[in-house]
Amino acid sequence: MKDLLQLALDAAILHGASYADIRIINLKNQSLEVKNGDLETLDNSDSLGFGIRVIANGSWGFASSSIVTNNEIKKVAKQSVKIAKASATLRKNSIILAPEPVHQDIWTSPYIIDPFEVSTEEKLELLYKINSILRKKDKIKVAESSMSFLKEHQWMANTEGTFIEQILLRSGGGYSATAVDGPNVQVRSYPASFGGQYSQMGYEFILGTPFVENAERIREEAIALLDAPDCPVGEKDLILEGSQLALQIHESIGHPSELDRVLGMEANYAGTSFLTTDLYRDFHYGSSIVNVVADSTVPTGLATFGYDDDGVRAQRYHMIQNGLYKMYLTNRELAHVIGDKRSRGCNRADGYDNIPMIRMVNISLMPVLGTLDELIADTKDGILMETNKTWSIDQRRLNFQFTTEMGWEIKNGKKVRMVKNPTYQGITPKFWQSCDAICGEEEWQLWGVPNCGKGQPGQTAEMSHGAAPARFRKVTVGVNK
Repeated sequence: MKDLLQLALDAAILHGASYADIRIINLKNQSLEVKNGDLETLDNSDSLGFGIRVIANGSWGFASSSIVTNNEIKKVAKQSVKIAKASATLRKNSIILAPEPVHQDIWTSPYIIDPFEVSTEEKLELLYKINSILRKKDKIKVAESSMSFLKEHQWMANTEGTFIEQILLRSGGGYSATAVDGPNVQVRSYPASFGGQYSQMGYEFILGTPFVENAERIREEAIALLDAPDCPVGEKDLILEGSQLALQIHESIGHPSELDRVLGMEANYAGTSFLTTDLYRDFHYGSSIVNVVADSTVPTGLATFGYDDDGVRAQRYHMIQNGLYKMYLTNRELAHVIGDKRSRGCNRADGYDNIPMIRMVNISLMPVLGTLDELIADTKDGILMETNKTWSIDQRRLNFQFTTEMGWEIKNGKKVRMVKNPTYQGITPKFWQSCDAICGEEEWQLWGVPNCGKGQPGQTAEMSHGAAPARFRKVTVGVNK
C-alpha cells in the first residue's frame, strides 16, 4: 500500500499541488434484522477505494475512485489538482493548515472477537430468541431486533511525511416492542432507541449485553404505557437518564461547537450555531457542575481513533469547564480562525469517496456524585424521562423539544406513576445553566450514535457520548399528542 500512497502524492505534486493526502479504505459492513419473527434484513458489503485531497493555488480539490490501480491513482491525482485550480478562481482566502508533527504509526481499536468471524446462524439465533419473547403478548404488534457490525481498514499518507494505518471495529445491537390499542401506539426500546447501543468492540459486546434478560421487561413496559396517563404539563424538575442525556449533549453541545457550523459553512444543510466566536472562552454555557470533555482516546467510543483524517493525533480536552465554554471542535484548516496553533483532531470523512470535514468526536458530560435512586429521593416534584422517541432543534441549536418513550412522575422523592409521551423543551444555555445535579461514576456510561448526518452531499459519522443521569430545575414539560 505504501507504494500506491506515494504514487498518489508524487502525481499530485507533479501536477501542481502544494499539499496532498490520500486515504485508501477497505470497509466491511454487516446488518441483520428480524421483524415479527421473520428475517427482514441480511446485508453484507465489502468495498475498497481511495480519495485524494490536494491544495493547489490556495484551494482544495478532491477526487476519488473504487479502482485501486496505479493508472487510476495517477488519473485521480491529476483530476483532484484540476478541481483545486478551478476552485481557486473563486476563492476569497488561501487555505492555511495548522502545523502537525509527522506521524508514522499503526493503530488498531481493541477487540476480542471479530464479529465477521462469528457465524450468521449464531447471530440470527439470538435475534429470533429476543423477537419471540417480545411477541408473547397480543398487544405487541411490531417486534424488531437487529445487529450491525462495521470494520474499517484505512491507509493514509500526506506530502508532509505522515503515514498511518488504522483498523476500526465496532459492534451494535438492540430491539424494540410496539404495543397498539386502537389509535394508542407506544414503543419501548433496549438498550436505546434507533437501533440500540453501539460500541467500538468486537462480538464480545453482543455477548456481554443482557439482551435476552431485558426483553420481557421491555415488552411489559410497552403494554403498560397504553394505559398510562399523559405526562403532566407545567414547570417541573427534570431528570434525564443516560441515553436521552447523550442525545441532548449531541444536539445542544456537540453540533453547536463544530467550528465550520459556527462560521456559517454548514448553513444550507442543518443550520449554523448560536455559539459565535465572540463568545469563545467567555460564555457561561452551563452551571458550575457542568464539565464536558471531548475525547477521541476513551476506550470503546465510536469516535475513538489513533488519528483523524487530517493525520492529527487523537486528543482529550475540555469543551466546557465548570460551566465556562473553552473549546470548539476544529480541523487543520480552521484552527487559525480562533487563534489556535493546532487542530483539535476532528476532521473525518464518511468513506473514501467523501472529503473530510469537522465531525464530533466522543463528547461526554463528566460524572459528579451519587446514584439515580439518590437523585430521585432528593427530588420533590419532577419527571424522570427515559429513551428518546423524537427530537427537534432550531437552525441555531438554541430552541429544542424532545419526547421520550417513557416517563415517571416523582413526588416527594418517590416514583409514583408511569406516564406516556413525556416531552420537554428549553433553550440551550438556560437549560444547561439549570443543571444542579449529576450522578456519579457508577451511573456513567458511553452511548453510541452511529448515524449522525451532516454536509452536502450528506455524510454519516459515528461518535459516543458519556453521561450519567442528571437533573435540570424548572423545565417546561408536557405531552406530545
